[in-house]
Amino acid sequence: MATREPSWNGESYASSMLNRHDDKDKAKAAAQKTIRKMQISLATKRVNVWTSWARPDQRAPDGDWSCWLFLGGRGAGKTRAGAEWIHAQIAAGVRRVALVGPTFSDVREVMICGPSGLLHTGHPGYRPRYEASRHRLVWPSGAEGFAFSAEDPDSLRGPQFERAWCDEFAAWAKPQATLDMLRFGLRLGEAPRMVITTTPRPIPALKALVSAPGVVMTHAATEANAANLSEGFVTALRAQYGASHLARQELDGVLIEDPEGALWTRSLIDQALALAPIEPERLVVAVDPPASAGTGDECGIIVAGASGHGPACKGVILADASLRAGPEAWARKVAETFDAYGADQVVAESNQGGDMVRAVLQATAPGLPVKLVHASRGKRARAEPVAALYSAGRIKHAGRMVELEDQMCAFGAADQRSSPDRVDALVWAVAALFQSAMAPRLRWL
Repeated sequence: MATREPSWNGESYASSMLNRHDDKDKAKAAAQKTIRKMQISLATKRVNVWTSWARPDQRAPDGDWSCWLFLGGRGAGKTRAGAEWIHAQIAAGVRRVALVGPTFSDVREVMICGPSGLLHTGHPGYRPRYEASRHRLVWPSGAEGFAFSAEDPDSLRGPQFERAWCDEFAAWAKPQATLDMLRFGLRLGEAPRMVITTTPRPIPALKALVSAPGVVMTHAATEANAANLSEGFVTALRAQYGASHLARQELDGVLIEDPEGALWTRSLIDQALALAPIEPERLVVAVDPPASAGTGDECGIIVAGASGHGPACKGVILADASLRAGPEAWARKVAETFDAYGADQVVAESNQGGDMVRAVLQATAPGLPVKLVHASRGKRARAEPVAALYSAGRIKHAGRMVELEDQMCAFGAADQRSSPDRVDALVWAVAALFQSAMAPRLRWL
């Protein structure tokens, strides 16, 4: 006769074990041990089911890390990823977990009781019970999870944990102080770990965390989880916010920041995107050629137009066609872009290569009207009047150009690491269209 599978609470199985043994204490201990092994095994199977259909960015990264930082847009599935990770840790034998949110209410309503919270995820028969009066979760195995508010970092001074889940870190009232206290208490077990799930904001604590040792990061946009959101939700928000840095932050989950000293800011880019359309009377394709002939360096290629003259002149940045390629390939791209937009002129920097730049371009497209410009002052000095035109609302962006915008908003910052080839090309384009404003800084050849 087949043995009946025990129920999840183990009562019937424990009774059968007790009835078959004279030593009730040993029988009880054996029954409890067996039940716990079965519960952990079944819970682990359930976790494995989650990992089989979870998106790659929702799965805990491989490797030896101490903090998994999951940056995502609104509704990108961050909470579900955090909750399932906690369930997996409990199933693997973890006994003490910290749950930290912006407030106690946020921990309760989102991390614990929310649709993707701990009470509604994991194996249905192995979910914890919530003791609201103690801000505590208790799993059938006896593992415990304790809720904490980031409003009170000192509440983390005494307790100690093996794992921690921190939600909406960028919205914490005292992010650095709370994280510091949590780290001091994350000291149980062989390899304590935490997961941080948040929509990013450029707060110092998050910027420091991104580059901290032991931190690995995954990223997801809202669109990645569109199938689990209301129909039309993403489309409606994109229609309203698609041309702003707020959309990149809240929907794309990208950490947007304005470094100190940068000539352009995200608000200036938003302003340029929101300006009224401009019908250009003249068009140029500006080129900032690579310093070397290899394919590793970037060639900045920007299409811009303008209408009006003097103080009434207004410009529009139409496209960013920049690429990494050798001379023949980038010269061909310039010629194709020139034809596609019906441009009047190609403007190219001659500081790198001099007349060779003209020769490469015209060898690819004979008759291409190329005008060389030589910069007599540094990059920042010649870019400042262009940034001033943006501040005055005289330069529009025809659409989102993410890589160009990122370079613009890093240009001039003390920690700028890369050569701003796209920005250089943009400066050449605006110089050609606003010659009176730029003449003191450029020499036309």
